[in-house]
Amino acid sequence: MTDRYLFIFTVTLIGISIIFSYSLSSYIVVLFGYSDFHFVIRQGLFGLLGILIMWSLSQLDPDVWLKRIGLFLFLGSLFAMLAMLVLPSSIVSEVGGAKRWIKLPGFSLAPVEFFKVGFVYFLAWSFSRKLGHHGGMGLKKEYIRIAPYLIFFVFVMGLIAVMQKDLGQVVVLSSALLFMLIFAGSSGKVFGTLMGGALLFFTIFIFTAEHRIARIKSWWSLAQTQLEPFLPDWLLGKLHVESYSEPYQISHSLNAIHNGGLFGTGLANGTFKLGFLSEVHTDFVLAGIAEEFGFMGVLVVSLLFLAILWRIFKIANRSQNSAYFLFSTGIGLIIAFTFLINAFGISGITPIKGISVPFLSYGGSAMIAASIGIGMVLMVSKKVKQ
Repeated sequence: MTDRYLFIFTVTLIGISIIFSYSLSSYIVVLFGYSDFHFVIRQGLFGLLGILIMWSLSQLDPDVWLKRIGLFLFLGSLFAMLAMLVLPSSIVSEVGGAKRWIKLPGFSLAPVEFFKVGFVYFLAWSFSRKLGHHGGMGLKKEYIRIAPYLIFFVFVMGLIAVMQKDLGQVVVLSSALLFMLIFAGSSGKVFGTLMGGALLFFTIFIFTAEHRIARIKSWWSLAQTQLEPFLPDWLLGKLHVESYSEPYQISHSLNAIHNGGLFGTGLANGTFKLGFLSEVHTDFVLAGIAEEFGFMGVLVVSLLFLAILWRIFKIANRSQNSAYFLFSTGIGLIIAFTFLINAFGISGITPIKGISVPFLSYGGSAMIAASIGIGMVLMVSKKVKQ
């Protein structure tokens, strides 16, 4: 039987996103001359489509359709990302040198959102066939076993991080890959060495791009005030950064969270959405919710995400098919890492990555792709041991 609780929790989040796409966009619609209901109508349509997709996929037989849909998403979105490199600017939207969206009538498609779901399925399908418990085979042999996946991921990482300038998505995908390797049977030594290599790579990657260095300095200029009392004097002089020119997003996000207090200012009564905090209905939706519904509002949203993850991992744990287990686990990891990266960013714990909140942020591609992922998990739930 299909997991109805997972479906209900996800639909509830979608309903919340529709409400806040109206409340938090009140300044944006005036700034760009849109109708007052521009964003809420579009998000409502995306949400309704996402719900229909989840329900439709949940009715299918995973033994027949999961592989077809998963590989189609993987290959189709990979082809779309490669095609964006050569498509003209009339078809591909380019912002700051980053090509992330394909222009369609009334809609911009972000292939990377669909690639995340397809990538998770590809790993689950391939790991279940090629990998198993390491059985003490040794670190060298383990690396030989997973080398093709690592080589392919380096290619994907270059495609997304360099061509699309989207390091946040690479962090999500690499985290999912690392943990799925462990669940597929790799040893802790592989996990540790890969984690160390990934941290080294991201450090090099960050400090070879001016805009990423600026983002780190922007974050640290605010975070250092909290950490300076715990740092030795000799280190303070080396790490101290004067007030940087780009910290306003984080500072306004923190101010919005502080202004919300315990119960918030009330629906539509937030002030930091009025030009102080840009894109509040997308990447900073959690800060907007924190201001209007306070700590309790964020707590409710967080509990909904925990409930969704609980149902997904429960489905994974009860799956007797290894591909179903790995796929469900991977979808749960993608949702968890995406939510945490966004939450840590808007609260100043880590630099902002430009990652939206699944099912909550405004955006059609993210909504539909996440709905497909949940729909495929719902499909799997029909085959688990009750």
